[in-house]
Amino acid sequence: MTTGHVSTNDNTDIFFKDWGSGQPVVFSHGWPLTADAWDDTMMMVADNGFRGIAHDRRGGGRSSQPWDGNDLDHYADDLAAVIESNDLHDVILVGHSTGGGEITRYVGRHGTDRVAKMLLVGAIPPLMLKTDQNPEGTPIEVFDQLREGLTADRSQFYEDLSAPFFGANRPGSHVSQGVRDDFWEQSMTVGLKGAYDCIEAFSETDLTADLQAIDVPTLFIHGDDDQIVPFADASKKAVKIVKDAELKVYPGAPHGLFATEKDKFQKDVLDFLRS
Repeated sequence: MTTGHVSTNDNTDIFFKDWGSGQPVVFSHGWPLTADAWDDTMMMVADNGFRGIAHDRRGGGRSSQPWDGNDLDHYADDLAAVIESNDLHDVILVGHSTGGGEITRYVGRHGTDRVAKMLLVGAIPPLMLKTDQNPEGTPIEVFDQLREGLTADRSQFYEDLSAPFFGANRPGSHVSQGVRDDFWEQSMTVGLKGAYDCIEAFSETDLTADLQAIDVPTLFIHGDDDQIVPFADASKKAVKIVKDAELKVYPGAPHGLFATEKDKFQKDVLDFLRS
């Protein structure tokens, strides 16, 4: 196992962890987390003959916290810096939530010359925000409430957010307090400015054209009880935009299904990597 940093064009340092060897599987995490959200899946990947690489998005974790550049374009370019600095080819991109938007925008800006496959999990594309052209989206007031909660008391905000994120507010939930505590701990390493700006990035960025640019095998996985990125407004639409893409819906699963449905999720990931 190794870790390191790469420097971007705007002199932002991006931390990454690099486990195992073989075909590279590059992970992009969701908001407001860090690369550590992928540890379970990274270990599974490395144990099965692949090379797992995950980075902390700018603004949090062990990466720099620049005042500017907390948007999907910079996120995608930071991902490109990780890929290019490690001279990665035949890459399988995996993105959860905002990370799904990140890998989609990466293709829109950098193409698929280095990409073999893509896996989007509970991902934000094509567009979360309700607009005249996207009437099924989420109203801006919902995202304004996120901003208000974040700036009022971010520690309590993250503790509260962990409930819908993992479906702990649903009857019969078995998510542990430890999983929710880990969410809080990761989130608290993210700078307030980066976390705040990212709300606009993940909610208001239209990724339709970027989805249309995807020309590699693509799989969408989404829980149909996702309270953070509603399935009907996201993967259900996105899969129709990407040519020949596939969709797996997890009945009753929440946004953080990589933790709550870990065994099923890891099997589906490994099957996709090997396909």
